[in-house]
Amino acid sequence: MKVQGWLFLLCGLFFAGVDVVYWFWSREPVGTTAMAISVGFAFMIGYYLMFTARRIGAQPEDNKQAEISDGAGEIGFFSPSSWWPLFVCLAAAFAFVGFVIGMWMFLIGVFMVIMAMVGFVFQYYRGHFSH
Repeated sequence: MKVQGWLFLLCGLFFAGVDVVYWFWSREPVGTTAMAISVGFAFMIGYYLMFTARRIGAQPEDNKQAEISDGAGEIGFFSPSSWWPLFVCLAAAFAFVGFVIGMWMFLIGVFMVIMAMVGFVFQYYRGHFSH
């Protein structure tokens, strides 16, 4: 994970340089702000990957002499089929549209988002896939 962390940190440095050049060239605040946000996101992801790499130790992708088979094995748990991400996205879209249309629709959307998130978090505590 160190390789990916360094890659994002270097991308953040590149974005920062481009952001400075963009600001002096265009003097346009919206694009400069968007580039500054991308700098922050790149540094945030790079820091997270470096922090996680330090916590979990060396991975096969960090070893230059590693074989493909060194990365074999269980990667993690992935849901076999879940409809909850779709419901969360639909509820979030409803809330965002409600923000434009009116406060009543936004509040209904926030309630829908909360209910969908509760369903998403607790999907393996009941039903066919319960533990």
